Amino acid sequence: QLQLVESGGGLVQPGGSLRLSCTASRRTLDYYTIGWFRQAPGKEREGVSCISSSDGSTYYADSVKGRFTISRDNSKNTVYLQMNSLKPEDTAVYYCATSFCTTSGVYSRMEDYWGQGTQVTVSS
Repeated sequence: QLQLVESGGGLVQPGGSLRLSCTASRRTLDYYTIGWFRQAPGKEREGVSCISSSDGSTYYADSVKGRFTISRDNSKNTVYLQMNSLKPEDTAVYYCATSFCTTSGVYSRMEDYWGQGTQVTVSS
């Protein structure tokens, strides 16, 4: 069974940067499309970004486009989410998960694997 562990969250001031990592264990990440999702208190979960296992194609939600960059390093079994120009509205728990990724969105399925989440707080 694939296990995913997120890291890199924390408290950052508006305009700052963080890099989240999603590291897999027990299985190689090479064959999995990985998505990043976030959920703020009282809000629905939002699909933020994803990266395909086949060709490395990516998707970004409009709310993060131009500020966030997703990448993967299969040699390290890790997917990254570089977050720049952070805003208070980016505050949420961020989760990585295996997912279905298209040019129009990232979607979770019943069979997907999820990490435990990492808190990102953007505040002055």
